[in-house]
Amino acid sequence: MNMKMNKCPECGIYTLKDACPKCGGQLKVIYPPKFSVEDKYGKYRRILKKESMKEQ
Repeated sequence: MNMKMNKCPECGIYTLKDACPKCGGQLKVIYPPKFSVEDKYGKYRRILKKESMKEQ
């Protein structure tokens, strides 16, 4: 069992368990990714942002 808070996207309940105790659904970790000075995916995020700005 991990010690990270999880949230069920279906019923919205928070838990530390591996599966939702209410509906049995898959849980998602609610914490953002760890910050890193060496941003491996920054290039791709900037390209995606630039493309989305062109569409508007």
